[in-house]
Amino acid sequence: MYRISRLKLIGLFSAALMASGAGAQTYTTAAEVKPILSMTKPNWIAVREWEGADLIYFTNALSWRCGVTEIRYGVNGAVPDQVLAMEPCYETEAAPNALKMDGGILPYITLPLGSVQTVSVLMIYDDGTEEPADYARAAVLIP
Repeated sequence: MYRISRLKLIGLFSAALMASGAGAQTYTTAAEVKPILSMTKPNWIAVREWEGADLIYFTNALSWRCGVTEIRYGVNGAVPDQVLAMEPCYETEAAPNALKMDGGILPYITLPLGSVQTVSVLMIYDDGTEEPADYARAAVLIP
């Protein structure tokens, strides 16, 4: 039986994407980012205790924000109706989804230490579809 290393498989997959034209995508529409966000759903957020506060990081979700109209969240059973501030999509630049953090918009929110037990997220795509996710603190707590 022929075995192929994971690294070779990734290389072959990347070459196939480039040959098919998929490598030229800019990832600025729901059609382009939805598959990525769906696959990374368990990592949309993370909770971290830092300097006497709970920080809820949205870094993964924000890293694919082009193609997303809005990200809403709710904490501790609240309906996800809080709108997360997002940087614009830099469509004219080489990396439109880059997080610059130079406009005062940070990829996290700050809440009192130990107060976050659950987080609900609602991803709203530019095609009008929505994708919900729920997280327990223990499942997304990072050191």
